[in-house]
Amino acid sequence: MPNTDGQAHRSQLQRIAHRVMLERGLTPDFTAAALAELEAIHGPAVANSAPVRDLRNLQWCSIDNDDSRDLDQLSVAEAMAGGSVKLMVAIAEVGALVRQGSAIDDHARTNTTSVYTAGGIFPMLPEKLSTDLTSLGFDSDRIAIVIEMVFAGDGSLQRSDIYEATVKNRAKLAYDGVAAWLDGAGPMPKAIGAVAGLDENLRIQHRTAQRLRALRHRRGALSLQTVQARPVFDGDVLRDLKADESNVAKNLIEELMVASNGVTARYLEAKQFPAVRRVVRTPARWDRIVALAAERGTTLPGKPDGVALEQFLVAAMKADPAYFPDLSLCVIKLLGRGEYVVEFPGGDTPGHFGLAVKDYAHSTAPNRRFPDLLIQRLLKAALAGSKPPYGNDELVALARHCTEQEDAAKKVERQVVKSAAALLLAPRIGEKFDATVTGANDRGTWVRIYHPPVEGKLGKGSEGRQVGDRLRVQLVHTDVERGYIDFVRAG
Repeated sequence: MPNTDGQAHRSQLQRIAHRVMLERGLTPDFTAAALAELEAIHGPAVANSAPVRDLRNLQWCSIDNDDSRDLDQLSVAEAMAGGSVKLMVAIAEVGALVRQGSAIDDHARTNTTSVYTAGGIFPMLPEKLSTDLTSLGFDSDRIAIVIEMVFAGDGSLQRSDIYEATVKNRAKLAYDGVAAWLDGAGPMPKAIGAVAGLDENLRIQHRTAQRLRALRHRRGALSLQTVQARPVFDGDVLRDLKADESNVAKNLIEELMVASNGVTARYLEAKQFPAVRRVVRTPARWDRIVALAAERGTTLPGKPDGVALEQFLVAAMKADPAYFPDLSLCVIKLLGRGEYVVEFPGGDTPGHFGLAVKDYAHSTAPNRRFPDLLIQRLLKAALAGSKPPYGNDELVALARHCTEQEDAAKKVERQVVKSAAALLLAPRIGEKFDATVTGANDRGTWVRIYHPPVEGKLGKGSEGRQVGDRLRVQLVHTDVERGYIDFVRAG
């Protein structure tokens, strides 16, 4: 039964998350062997005998969620002659402390990702590592993999390099504060003002990211705006689920990550190394996307066309901004899931349809994602002139496993959000809501309501409903333990 008498909800949701992880084939707890290994780690990674540059004097900063402590990347910019800009992204050195084949590595390899639930975080790596010794925390000297990129004034990449360096985070910043400042809607965060020149450095990063973003979208990158529900607690009592919306600071970091992941993929290709790439194939359900656009007065080509789809999305966002997140969710589901695929030397794997990039290897979050740790080990071997640390067959199996576990983790996160929503909605049985159909297949029909922003299953009245349809629904049942929220068509 839902807690409605002021009892702590957080522990209930954490217990549910723990159970659902086990049901989905994920491991919520670290083994005794992993914890014993952790006890033997007493400090951060230090420079080895290889040449490591000292870049601690630069204006490195992190931009992440307010409460994030597992900081995977820092960034810094430098204006150059002729309108060019040098951007550097420092990636946390995780592999030096997480040995391949160790018990800690086995846990990371099993789950392949940190799982972020409404009941709490289940980290891929122990917090002593991910939020401290391998995190690029404020004012801490750390070894990092630096991806250096020089962009022309139009956003095109002129040259790039990858190397190891010592870095120091000069300012720990949060998305919302930075976004409000860049938009002129809020004051400069104090942490920016405390570092001489950081304000202009961030403006350079922002301007460059905007150019990169514009260039990708001209090539067919998709403007998609999804709504992620984040729990709002008062102590341990759940009070609300609020939409976590995009902003210019998140866009800045996204562009730096997309660019860095492209450089990583091409670097390994140039070194004749295999790599695990992240791909979103050409959509198989393009006909439904065409129909979705036609319902809104737009004719799309008969064959998948990212540029045409992007033009439709931009127009739809301007015409009906309140509904656009629902349209985006429908398009994302019709595009199909992302997956990890091994690119061997001389191969030709698909690119990422939604990002409009061909070469894309997740590499920028090794504290949170196993594919990124895997890529980091490949990069370090390539930098050292060594052989790849994984065999071809092992890489293929790992790519498949990472795809499966990432899907499982997303299902866990969605289910626990639904459990949280069921807690909030339990007193509202019988109420009616505006909703959008977000899924329709032989297993059922799903709709999303707007507050709290959550999906539920549509029972009576679901016949003939298609993704993207808007309708009025009535809440008839909730089950907190299973994360079930059931509606029928109203009227």
